[in-house]
Amino acid sequence: MNDFAERVSAVAALAEPIRRDLYLFVAAQPEPISRDQGSQGVGVARHTAKFHLDKLVEEGLLDTEFRRLSGRRGPGAGRPTKLYKRSERNLSVTLPERRYDLAGELMAQAIDNSTRDGSAAVDALHAAAADLGAALGNQACEQAGPRPSLERLVAAACGGLAARGYEPRRNGDTVTLANCPFDELARGHTELVCGMNLALLDAVAEHLGEGKLAARLDPASDRCCVVLAVG
Repeated sequence: MNDFAERVSAVAALAEPIRRDLYLFVAAQPEPISRDQGSQGVGVARHTAKFHLDKLVEEGLLDTEFRRLSGRRGPGAGRPTKLYKRSERNLSVTLPERRYDLAGELMAQAIDNSTRDGSAAVDALHAAAADLGAALGNQACEQAGPRPSLERLVAAACGGLAARGYEPRRNGDTVTLANCPFDELARGHTELVCGMNLALLDAVAEHLGEGKLAARLDPASDRCCVVLAVG
């Protein structure tokens, strides 16, 4: 299961009313709660609370810890109680997929670098995007294995881009990116965001090796502003 599917599954788990009530109850408490507290808090049987609390843990929405509630230690202190608390995991699902968190991380890195070394903010943003693109390109090379075919290498690169919401679609020697992960930002700050996108995707292509992929700006209203040429 990929990251997007995992996030959808976690959100879908909250469609069950008792599970949703338990999640909201746990999230509202200042301290981790026991199964007994959960069952009392939402008015269900203990075994029902246990089932749904453990399902929320399985989906990554709650975390657990074990603690002796009596505060006693040593022989006779009893077994530790399993306690539930809200997970620190951040979770969001958008359709089509948007990655404003990724844009925010790149922009934060750019501001930090610009402040530290005095470089222009736009140049720093392009550099941060290129660093990420280089990492994606290198990752694709590793996944494709030693002496990979062009097809295998392009497929690996497209897989990395798909994981970040780009929805790559190959048609012959052209790969279009059917989704822009930064859509609303690009609408309001087109030159800035499209420049960031080009720097990222150009670095992906560069690190696949010469003559594998080439990135170029080719703006359109219904997809990413960058198109990749194969070969």
